[in-house]
Amino acid sequence: MKPRRLGPFAVNPLGLGCMNLSHAYGTPPSIEAAEALLRRALEFGVDCFDTATLYGAGTNESLVGRVLKPHRNRITLCSKGGLSMERQADGSFKRVIDGRPATLRRHVEASLQRLDTEVIDLYYLHRWDKAVPVEESVGELGRLVAEGKLRAIGLSEVSAATVRRAHAVHPIAAVQNEYSLWTRNPEIAVLDACRELGAAFVAFSPLARAFLTDTLHDVATLAEKDIRRTMPRFAPAAYAANLKLLQPYVALAAEIGCTPAQLALAWVLAQGEHVIAIPGTANIAHLEENMGAAGVTLTADQLHRVDALINHATVIGPRYSPAAQADVDSEVFPDGR
Repeated sequence: MKPRRLGPFAVNPLGLGCMNLSHAYGTPPSIEAAEALLRRALEFGVDCFDTATLYGAGTNESLVGRVLKPHRNRITLCSKGGLSMERQADGSFKRVIDGRPATLRRHVEASLQRLDTEVIDLYYLHRWDKAVPVEESVGELGRLVAEGKLRAIGLSEVSAATVRRAHAVHPIAAVQNEYSLWTRNPEIAVLDACRELGAAFVAFSPLARAFLTDTLHDVATLAEKDIRRTMPRFAPAAYAANLKLLQPYVALAAEIGCTPAQLALAWVLAQGEHVIAIPGTANIAHLEENMGAAGVTLTADQLHRVDALINHATVIGPRYSPAAQADVDSEVFPDGR
């Protein structure tokens, strides 16, 4: 598969989301296993790696920076700020959204140190802090570009209107929102806005947090602190209903000659030449399977059939709880999901 544009860079359309290696899905893999996965990704031609200040309270950036430093000149290194885990007086951590210019500058400086690099290729505002005009946040990131600390700016979990406001202040190279067969919200407006503005659209969780891999059949097996336990679609009753969608989907993948995960990724990449996917995994076998999606080409009929099987109308439950939804700016459908 030929490279696609990510701001000023050309990258493999399948990158690697690194969150799983330190954050969110229960106990992370060992340091040795995480390092091995990153090295294997390099061997498979992954050249776009995505991390964030939030992940593991900075430990993910340190991991990624350490392993990738010898390969820095052949990768596009992406990170995010404006959302962090802040240590509280009692020693616990609290998730904080803060888009003030001074905070963003502090986050960038800390990310540069942890990543052990002089410049970050693409830096996203991880969440729009609705208490701070997006123009102020993006304006500060633009100044950091002028200072040579960042090469390009992106936004995450935002609406088309917010992208346009930000783009008027500084060119937005990419928008990173959740997108998969079972999360279609970008189709409301952001996909088209990115195309019009010349920005890449970067799909996170393109495998629907493992649903589309046909490997998660019992949500009771999820770790106690797995973030999916807070998501309505993974509540036992909703998930049981959603599982009914898998049998015809898995059968279609077999007919096409690929795995369910590869079908999901091929579908995402077929949604536009400006679309890039960053599936995450802590499992080398899954990484290798995901990269095989680059060899899957779907016909118009196959795209239509898979599109009809799993979509906004057929999936049960919103993707976030009301509290989590309040923290994002991405569009919702008329039914509130």
